[in-house]
Amino acid sequence: MDISGTVGRYMGVIVLAAALLAFLVPSTGSWVETSWVNYLLMIVMFGMGLTIKPADFKVVFTNPRDILIGCVTQFAVMPVTAYLLCKGFSLETGLMAGVILVGACPGGTASNVITYFSKGDVPLSVGMTALNTLIAPILTPIIVFLALHESIDVDTFSMFKTMVQVVVVPLALGFLVTHFFPKSTEKASGALPLVSITAITIIIMCIVSHSVDALKDCGATVFAVVVIHNLIGYATGYSVARMTGMTESRRRALSIEVGMQNSGLAASLATTSFPSLAMATVPGAIFSVWHNISGAILAAYFASRDGTSDDSKEE
Repeated sequence: MDISGTVGRYMGVIVLAAALLAFLVPSTGSWVETSWVNYLLMIVMFGMGLTIKPADFKVVFTNPRDILIGCVTQFAVMPVTAYLLCKGFSLETGLMAGVILVGACPGGTASNVITYFSKGDVPLSVGMTALNTLIAPILTPIIVFLALHESIDVDTFSMFKTMVQVVVVPLALGFLVTHFFPKSTEKASGALPLVSITAITIIIMCIVSHSVDALKDCGATVFAVVVIHNLIGYATGYSVARMTGMTESRRRALSIEVGMQNSGLAASLATTSFPSLAMATVPGAIFSVWHNISGAILAAYFASRDGTSDDSKEE
């Protein structure tokens, strides 16, 4: 099995093991400074940029309807769900900020891999991830402000600037490197999943190890919120795709794209945008672990279903 396949299949196990190790033995992750999270995330986004080709944006222009449906669902359902869950569980300010950040971020960087293993529409998934990630620096600060401005001072411009630095710049650099040095990038492509998962794992270990006390105090409540949030995302994404007449492979892609958030970005934004709210990083850390596990389970379920016969209808 190639390295991409191995890393993709066992991503949930790797992330869970790393999180448990950091929780039980905090010293394994406490050596990583929280200030390093942004740089690690930049590595992940640069790696994502290296995998994006101009052809990946073809779906945006050839099938704008499905892409638009995906974007609207992503940035409407997940933030609203996050807000309602925060109110329903009466979360304190720091945790509420963290949950809202998770809901307001674009799709997770692992969603394309999970879509592949679920036998979903990978081009649609890649197109949605790329587009949602590019528009997130504008939408995410606005969504966070609307949800939190009554209880927290939200600096939308600072958040926008951070997202441009951490997301857009490395993503664009990766895209340019691939465009101008395609052969070199292709040779290195086999190692990209390993680099990305290593960076994501270090981020999770860092956040978990620095949040052990907070996790002990509120872990059960936040875990319940994270699980419900994630599952509602999967279910809503699939339902919306079905109601709008998408084929089975696209339903799977939309389900995964909506349900899997870039929680690493959410945790990063929590450390920079709300440094006085220590609990704000906790939801992102838990979501990072959980959605990789649930995504792997969902992919196995989708792949085992005999429901791909309608893919022939796809444009």
